[in-house]
Amino acid sequence: MTAYVIRRLLGAIPLLLLVSLISYALMALSPGGPGAILGAQARGMTPAVRAAFVAQLGLDKPWYVQYFFWLVALLHGSLGYSFVDNRPVLEKILERLPITLELLVLSLIVTLAVAIPVGVQAATQRGRWFDYLSSALAFTAYATPVFWLGIVLVDIFAIHLRWFPTSGIAALGQQGNVADRLRHLVLPVVTLSVVSFASWMRYQRGSMIEALAAPFVRTARAKGLPERLVVYRHALRNALIPTVTLLGLTLPGLVGGAYFIEYVFSLPGMGLLGIDSVFSRDYPTVMGITLLSAILVILGNLLADVLYAFVDPRIRYD
Repeated sequence: MTAYVIRRLLGAIPLLLLVSLISYALMALSPGGPGAILGAQARGMTPAVRAAFVAQLGLDKPWYVQYFFWLVALLHGSLGYSFVDNRPVLEKILERLPITLELLVLSLIVTLAVAIPVGVQAATQRGRWFDYLSSALAFTAYATPVFWLGIVLVDIFAIHLRWFPTSGIAALGQQGNVADRLRHLVLPVVTLSVVSFASWMRYQRGSMIEALAAPFVRTARAKGLPERLVVYRHALRNALIPTVTLLGLTLPGLVGGAYFIEYVFSLPGMGLLGIDSVFSRDYPTVMGITLLSAILVILGNLLADVLYAFVDPRIRYD
């Protein structure tokens, strides 16, 4: 297993290089040009001073030359400095990363805690009202834009009912209050969980239906085992095997959804930092966040493969 993980990590290096190259090219060739990053700093600048400032940032060179210098700095452990406040990009990202990870982990836990039992119940009641109702809810959730759902939940539960805060991660003076922090995360976590609920529930339902039709389940029933034991001890464990693979496919959607969620709810996480950096043309920060997001997705896929081996003893990675 250790050798397999090392091989996967080494194999991810060319993929990360390709992602960074494409991202840098798209960013450098996007409308606006290098001068757009100056913003308010350009006010009062003469053309000569402006040109010198752009040259100092290295933005007067072709994008592939800029990428080469960025890559060299990366190999030395640096993601560069922000064009906005001249702070190290890595420092800015590490400040925001815990909030994004907290949002992702809580959303995944809530999604699994709801979607898997609902999927199992829908499979055991196939063709009945619960199956139809849960499927309808799943398709509705799947078709709902995450940013629209977030706005609706804010309007209902934060503005009208005033049950939860509208934005932020903590109330003024309550930065160390865990209860207040969780209260601020309720609506963002619910929003992200509802959108990802559909795929998990439908996948678990299909996997469970297939497991319930397997010969070993018929054998267990023929032995006279209680139906609950047949479903949750024999069928569910085997039905979870293909579901585990969905973890790696879900993580990219969760990371992308977290960007919209953080923007809607003004959560000071990595996603909000990324969107603000795109608007301000803060190239080094955008590249740092893109690279870290790609790493999270790759690690998520690797985690899914490792969990697959733990769930199914027949799987061996040599």
